[in-house]
Amino acid sequence: MKTFFKSLYLSPWFFLASGCVIVFFIVTYFFPQLLSVAYVVLLGLSALLLADILILYSHRKGIFARREMMDKLSNGDFNDIRIYIENNYTFPVRLRVLDELPEQFQSRNLSFTMLLGFGAKKILQYSVRPVKRGEYKFGAINIYAMSPLHLVQRRYKYSDEMNVPVYPSFIQMRKFELLAISHRLTEVGIKKIRRIGHNMEFDQIKEYVPGDDYRTVNWKATARRNRLMVNSYQDEKSQQVYSLIDMGRVMKMPFEGMSLLDYSINASLVISNIAMLKYDKAGIITFGHKVQSILPADRKGMQLNKIMELLYNQKTGYLETDYEKLYGAIRMRITQRSLLLLFTNFESFSGMQRQLKFLRRIARDHLLVVIFFENTELRSFLDKRPANTQEIYYKTIAEKFAYEKKLIVKELEKYGIHSIYTAPQNLSVSTINKYLELKARGLI
Repeated sequence: MKTFFKSLYLSPWFFLASGCVIVFFIVTYFFPQLLSVAYVVLLGLSALLLADILILYSHRKGIFARREMMDKLSNGDFNDIRIYIENNYTFPVRLRVLDELPEQFQSRNLSFTMLLGFGAKKILQYSVRPVKRGEYKFGAINIYAMSPLHLVQRRYKYSDEMNVPVYPSFIQMRKFELLAISHRLTEVGIKKIRRIGHNMEFDQIKEYVPGDDYRTVNWKATARRNRLMVNSYQDEKSQQVYSLIDMGRVMKMPFEGMSLLDYSINASLVISNIAMLKYDKAGIITFGHKVQSILPADRKGMQLNKIMELLYNQKTGYLETDYEKLYGAIRMRITQRSLLLLFTNFESFSGMQRQLKFLRRIARDHLLVVIFFENTELRSFLDKRPANTQEIYYKTIAEKFAYEKKLIVKELEKYGIHSIYTAPQNLSVSTINKYLELKARGLI
């Protein structure tokens, strides 16, 4: 009985009809001869209400529903979620479907209404975009069903609760992987870079075809075969590519709901996968006030899974970053010259100068690329025309901050340190472009 009353709801149509009956009874105060008609109307409404309840509760499971989704979600991407609904009644029903989303989405108004014919099935689809890694708890599916009488609603509650982990952006990773395999990276902004000079890793001797560099002609092989032969070279393989991720307070700043740290983690996953597709080894170092984790560079079959799990489990208190400890860890753990992609953020020139001595020491032994972020909100503000003196003052300060970012690029360049200055949403594309550029120039 308790379950019955918990699932029974009066519909807005019932309250509208009840209001009309009440008005009718008020009218009978002035026209007493209509009182008997009012009682008939009230009796009829009561009979319809009872009939509606009997119809809706005649079937034990008139509506069936389940949620269909991936076993993990991709951070920063739109993930599709489906709700399968089946009408087991012998009449069409009007449904209102409410799915209980995890608290991280801060959404309590996700609902769908539909008319579902008898015996019909339907799949509802919607998308969610998580902006933080971690575990997300999906609650129950609530369905409110109304018969053609529209007086009461029966609630079906399917406790389809599930805890779903949100991993670094594997959707973005797969997209770039597919484009790399099919040689279509230019479609997403990856530049086609002309190779400068020759890499020294010999591949094979092959027959000359028009377009081959005449400087690679192998005269001995040409004499033996009696036709023009050339040496073929390939990209140097098994180079080490490390993503160094700053977990400090400078990475807490959010853009489009997602922190710079999560943008960096997503880009690290993408570039690690691309590097392994190019036969290089990928590794990860995360650091803050101390070095938190080190995954040695490798390209074995399980390396990508190790990278994803390590990045998923990263937690930080956003404390002050200690670059001296990072330098010590690199000296101890990375003995081979490697490409180091440092994901960090410098908001001021003086902030970069405090760490410059450690960056220069790292760059002496490795190919260091410092990756920091353009403040897109600042850029939007600078593009606006000031309306008064106060806005002119604010714009002057904003221009000073933007100019300091450009000074940082020049200062790093002065000491032979490569840099990427990019908007957060372009981070993955900019990082891949830089990696391919350095490979084309034979620097790694």
